[in-house]
Formats: sequence, structure tokens, C-alpha cells
Amino acid sequence: MTQMLTKDQIFSVIVPLVKEVGLYQKNKLNDSHDIEYKGEINIVTEVDKNSEQMIIDCLQNHFPEHDIMAEEGSGDRKDSPYKWIVDPLDGTVNYSHGYPHFAVSIALEFNGQILAGIVYDPMRDELFTAYKGDGATLNNKPIHCAQPKKLIRSLMATGFAYNLRTSPENNLNHFKNVLLKAQAVRRDGTASLDICYVACGRYDGFWELNLFPWDTAAALLIALEAGAVSSKFDGDEFNVYEKDIVVCAPGIHKEFVGVLKKGLKKSLF
Repeated sequence: MTQMLTKDQIFSVIVPLVKEVGLYQKNKLNDSHDIEYKGEINIVTEVDKNSEQMIIDCLQNHFPEHDIMAEEGSGDRKDSPYKWIVDPLDGTVNYSHGYPHFAVSIALEFNGQILAGIVYDPMRDELFTAYKGDGATLNNKPIHCAQPKKLIRSLMATGFAYNLRTSPENNLNHFKNVLLKAQAVRRDGTASLDICYVACGRYDGFWELNLFPWDTAAALLIALEAGAVSSKFDGDEFNVYEKDIVVCAPGIHKEFVGVLKKGLKKSLF
């Protein structure tokens, strides 16, 4: 039976790694970038690729038997109870425009459960971390989600997937519905940081469609360990392999899901 890695065994490797990768990204932010298009508006830069390679090299050096799932496709797939879930640069569109809001996100899954999550914002030098059952921190200080009781008093966040123009499930209707019920809605373009902001109380809730495990895995554990709740839009249980995510303060979850349910299977197309 495989022994579970301890918090120190994980963080002693991953925290220096994300800070090294983040510093590289920060130093390259205002350079011109080689941009490739994975879709009409879905891009990847040389910084994404180089960042991912830095992470993969480190993980394979320290944890050679572990699986790796990375956004740009690097890393081996092995029959291991451990899986690293990596977004080397969350917020690539922001980054490519010099907009200083992006992050490095790394999660560790063990036997199908997220064991650890690390999200690093190099521009603000903010390190969000969580280990299952041990709470969440921002720069080593405990964090907790906000406690609003009404959606009208809540600052919410969302995003729009790259298939916005082609999918009828495009979030435009949900955006309108929530905007009319919440105090305000923000759209920052970096899902991992949006969810971490729910964890530390800057946002009261977040929702989005068509995300991938590397977008949500690390930040979701951080938010849950900070006292937030999560679900799908219909209120059913969420896991990181689902496509619609809700993360919010417990006191507004029922009302928030009620608003999202009104927009299911509807579109502005």
C-alpha cells in the first residue's frame, strides 16, 4: 500500500518550484512573445511551454513514479495513485497582453482525492496553499472565506470559456442573471486566482463553465479548506473533472445555485 506524502514532503519541493517559475514569468511579462493558436482565441506562448517544462523536470526528478496531467500535454502517464495536475500559466491571454494577473497552479491528487494545492501569483508575491484537512493559507497565514448571507451583498466572479462563440452553454445568460441579483460581478481571466479570492474573502462566490482539472484542482482545495462550499450549477456534488463549477460562501450557496438553475440549458444565441 502506497504511503501518503506528508505536507512537508510536498511543499518543500513545490513552493520553491512555483516561486522559481513565477519569477521567470514575471521577468518575461513585458517581452514580445511567440504566440500559437490552439483555437480561434485559445493561445499558448513560449512562456507557458517553458514554465511547464520547468515544472515537469522538477516533478520527474523528485517524484519519478507519479502521473502528471499538465495543460500543454507534458509529462508521462503512469499507473500511480499520485497525479500532479499542473497549469503552468493560468491566465495566458492576460499574460500575452501584459496584463499582470496570472498564476502558477499545481495540485496533487492521491487515489482520486485532491491532497494538496498550491497557487502562486508572482506579480503580488501571493502564495495560496492547502493540504487536505489542514486548512488554507495565504503567505503562511490562515485564510477563511467571507460570510455573506445574501447574494445582493456579494461580490461575485466568473469567466468565459474559449468556446464562447460556438457553444450554446456559453455563460452569457448566467452572467446576466447573477449580475441582476448580486452586488457586482468581476471577470479577471484567471480561474485559479478567482477561486483563491473566494478562499480569502475577496470574492464571495465564483462560477464558470467548461473548465479543466488544471484550472480548478489546486484552488478548489484551497477554497474548501478555507470554509467555502462547491457544487455544480444544479447543486449536485462537484469534482475537478466536471465542467460547471460553483465555489462560494456557505451562506449564499442555496440562493446562488437557484439563480444559476434558471439559466441552465438556455443561451443568448
